[in-house]
Amino acid sequence: MDLNLFTGLFTLAIIKAAPLVFGALCGLLGERSGVINIGIEGMMLIGAFMSFLGSALFNKWTGGLLPPNVALLVGLLVGVVSSVIIAALHAVLSIHYKIDQVISGTVINLLAVGITNYVANVYIDPTHLSGVGVFPKLPIPILSKIPFIGQVLFSHQPMIYLMLVLVIFLQYAVFHTPWGLRMRSVGEHPRAADTVGINVNRTRYINVILGGVMAGLGGAIMVLESVGRFQKLMTSGRGFIALAALIFGRWTSVGAFGSALLFGFSEALGVRLQFGDLNHIYALVVVSGLAVLGVGFFWLVRKLIAKESFKKSYLSIGIVLLLGCSILVGANLVKFPTISIPIEFLGLLPYILTIFVLTGFVRKATGPAAVGQPYEKQ
Repeated sequence: MDLNLFTGLFTLAIIKAAPLVFGALCGLLGERSGVINIGIEGMMLIGAFMSFLGSALFNKWTGGLLPPNVALLVGLLVGVVSSVIIAALHAVLSIHYKIDQVISGTVINLLAVGITNYVANVYIDPTHLSGVGVFPKLPIPILSKIPFIGQVLFSHQPMIYLMLVLVIFLQYAVFHTPWGLRMRSVGEHPRAADTVGINVNRTRYINVILGGVMAGLGGAIMVLESVGRFQKLMTSGRGFIALAALIFGRWTSVGAFGSALLFGFSEALGVRLQFGDLNHIYALVVVSGLAVLGVGFFWLVRKLIAKESFKKSYLSIGIVLLLGCSILVGANLVKFPTISIPIEFLGLLPYILTIFVLTGFVRKATGPAAVGQPYEKQ
């Protein structure tokens, strides 16, 4: 596998991971404050739908006299505001009326599907309303010229950069600021937080609504930086995959980003293999080797960060790293038969990975102690 193929694969992985990252950040803000948000899928769908509708109608009403980027920015704003309204609905139902949060989120998902399908069938499809396009790429000077890294990280559209900034910002804000401490205390022990003067329900309202901003961005990016138009049910379960990424990432923004990147890579690999110019078996073996190497490095870094003595584990870590290297070397020495994997199966890769992650890690993952529990001030 040459460097250009790797570069294209990892670049596409970040693009495919972006909606999942925004969705995971939405779940992070809600669940860290104690509110489960199953409705991420619906919020992202509304965000995508209204982003398209806002940009297309603004461009139509202004006669196309303004630059397309202005219409796209208007669409982005409309999509985010619409998602915030849906998030506020979820907050009112789950916090004020104390409805079961899973049921509230499910209702929002069904509502989003019904509204978007109805308007698309009644208005968008019959009028053949066309989109404005997508945001242009904005390569960062100097940094975008760095081999491999420049193309992968610094040659994207603006919302990808926003995603990276938000991941770093929220990682710091949640774990190193008074605001983050208050939010986490509300999600872990709301009664204790209340006794020291923190308004529990107000904190939860704010975080769920901020989560709506993230979900709106996640939906908007699929329209404004990808296909340029709305397609019915275009989120295709990405809100639920985002929840899986959040759990796999241990309710941290950096962890969620890494997990979403894993799902994005699996989707990018499926897309890349569909081109038909790459031996499917060879590619899957190479990716397996990279995955084993990734596990080894992750294990090593985790030990170093925790400052644990890994003398007893160094042999196991070394074996894992050696196994990964062996798979990669072997992949280039063995001539694999040409076997085409069905396109339908390749499209299933992210969802199969989600099943493995949920079955393998949900039992071990422990979220905030008070998540899903309504709070009533005494």
